[in-house]
Amino acid sequence: MSASSSRHTMESIQDQMSSKALKTSTVIEVETEPSIRSQNSAHDAIKDETYLQAIRSHPGAFMWCLYMVWVMLSSNYINTAGGSVLGIPRFRKDFGSPYEDDYVLPAAWQSAYFGAPSAAGVLGAMGSATIADQLGRKPVLGLGFLIKAISTTLQVTATTNPVFFGAMVLNGVSSGTLTTMAFTYIGEVSPTALRGILSAGTPIAICFGGLCAAILTNYAGTQDSRWAYRTGFVSEYGFVVVSAVILPFMPESPWFLVGRGKSKQALRMLQKLSYSEIDAEAEVKSIVNTLEKSKQETSGASYVDCFRRSNLRRTIISVAPSSIQALSGVAFVASYSTYYQQLAGFSTQMSFRLFITQQILSIFGNFCSWFLIDRAGRRGLTLWGVALLTVILLITGALAVVATPGMIKGTVALLLLYCYLYNATIGATAFTVMTETATPRLRAKTASLAFVFQSALFTMWGFVLPYLFNPDKANLGAKVTFIFGGLSVLCLVYLWFCQPETTGLSYEELDELFINRVPTRKFKDYRKRTTGPA
Repeated sequence: MSASSSRHTMESIQDQMSSKALKTSTVIEVETEPSIRSQNSAHDAIKDETYLQAIRSHPGAFMWCLYMVWVMLSSNYINTAGGSVLGIPRFRKDFGSPYEDDYVLPAAWQSAYFGAPSAAGVLGAMGSATIADQLGRKPVLGLGFLIKAISTTLQVTATTNPVFFGAMVLNGVSSGTLTTMAFTYIGEVSPTALRGILSAGTPIAICFGGLCAAILTNYAGTQDSRWAYRTGFVSEYGFVVVSAVILPFMPESPWFLVGRGKSKQALRMLQKLSYSEIDAEAEVKSIVNTLEKSKQETSGASYVDCFRRSNLRRTIISVAPSSIQALSGVAFVASYSTYYQQLAGFSTQMSFRLFITQQILSIFGNFCSWFLIDRAGRRGLTLWGVALLTVILLITGALAVVATPGMIKGTVALLLLYCYLYNATIGATAFTVMTETATPRLRAKTASLAFVFQSALFTMWGFVLPYLFNPDKANLGAKVTFIFGGLSVLCLVYLWFCQPETTGLSYEELDELFINRVPTRKFKDYRKRTTGPA
């Protein structure tokens, strides 16, 4: 979803900024020196660019951000191919045991398959952020691709639950690594005008990866041989190879290079990202100023620093939306919808087609988020999105209680609608909030923390849901949506009181807002004034 943080060169600057925050107005005035003022003017001009202007100004940066989007697409294709095996009857036959007229994968192994990879993702996210701050983004991405290739090989060759379990764990490690690095790189390299649409567009790549896996499952999943599920695993090699071949040409993050004192290399990387020599020099100066401006807030740049002073608030705001994703029901809808449809009476072939429909609706929802995220704002789109999802979850649970054939079909329809609304709202905004709200020098660590907390919740659901959902256990079926609906109500309370509006604000402006402890409701009214020396 890298490590950059800001520091004031002198402690008195922070005191001066705090004293100039107006207590009775939503306008904050910050006195700046002429050299900084000129930089601010340049950055204001960049911030006011349209999407097309930003792409024309920095095509290199845009293309390499698209490469990160591809990395997310390929990673989620592999995740979906591995996670959708529960809906393939031949897989349940090969790895499960007879139950009534069908085969059921034991709940313990289901828990292991869905819970352990999420826990492994936590290790991948935290480890990759630490290593990336020392070695850079490129080497860590390469390591992620290597682990992904090993996990794919184990998936293809597995004939027992323990071996397949090991493959899923390694896949979780690589997913945590690639997710953290992709969002970090986009947050550091994308032009300000494109930051929202690129970070919000990343989920559409995740959905496209899922769609590709769903189409292949529909094609091969009904076969009565091991290739019903192995076909998807073999195809994963293509995505890994393409990603790995392009990696050597990727420019290293200028933020990482400046943070390591390699300003000359950062200049060269910026030129590869389509910055002119003059613009590259100005950008390096801006990065240096941003990193220096709040080192007082983040000296040492460790995980502990994410919870110190104004960083604590920024960390909570950055991490919370991705955790809300895990609390709002997507763990059930994404992993159990195909299996639920089969238990509800739909044929295997029809359930696979509905799985494809689910992915298409998810893509369409995320496509809509591109137009909504800057117009409705991060706060508004997140808040109203979670509110709508809460209503859908509670109605779905009520229909499942009635459980007539018509009502069961209604639950399937509502879960499809859920996929659209989720990806149009919280499914997109969480990534944007994470990449732009984190303290710059702590961005990689904050992104990894967001992944850690989200993965911890997915791990919990991975272990719990099989016992709640499975026909040989609690057999709640779609009634589990009552649980997610109740949790979503609590999430709404948090969003209403704590989630600020960050649309259109530069990293420098966000630094000032958090350092000055501006209340949540006043973020949207903020504007920066520069004044000359007295």
